[in-house]
Amino acid sequence: MTGEMEEVIVSKENKGKWKKRMILIVGILAFTMFVVGVLWGERIIELRAYRNKVDAIQLSGIQLDAVEDGIYYGEKDALMVKAEVMVKVEGQKIRDITLEHSHGRGEAAEVLLETVVEKQDTAIDTISGATASSKVILKSIENALMVKE
Repeated sequence: MTGEMEEVIVSKENKGKWKKRMILIVGILAFTMFVVGVLWGERIIELRAYRNKVDAIQLSGIQLDAVEDGIYYGEKDALMVKAEVMVKVEGQKIRDITLEHSHGRGEAAEVLLETVVEKQDTAIDTISGATASSKVILKSIENALMVKE
C-alpha cells in the first residue's frame, strides 16, 4: 500500500512541475512574440512614414533666369534617404553640383547630377529602382535654387 501512495505523490509532484515548466515556456514564447511584434510594428510604421514623405515630394522644375551667380545649398530629408547639395551657378547656368547622399540602395540615382547639369532642369525622369533617391536628390537641388522673394 505504501508503494502505491508513493507513486501517487510522485505523480502529482511531476504534474505540478510539468505545469510550471509549460507555463514558463508559454510565457517566454508569448513575451518573445510580443517583442518581435513591437519591433516589426515600429519598422512598418517607419516604412509607411518614409513612403508617405517620398510620395509627397512634388518636383516643379527650376527657373534659372532669376538665380544670380553663386553657390547655393539645399537639402531634402525623407527619413531613410537624405540628400544635401551644393549647386554652383554662373551666367544663369548650373555649372556643378556636389552631393552628400544617405541612402539604402539609391546610389544609382546619383547619375542624375550630370543630367541636371546637361538639361539645366530638375524636370527629368527618375532612375528606375532608385525612385526615392532620385526624387530626394532632385528636390534638394530645387530647394537650393528656390528664389526667395
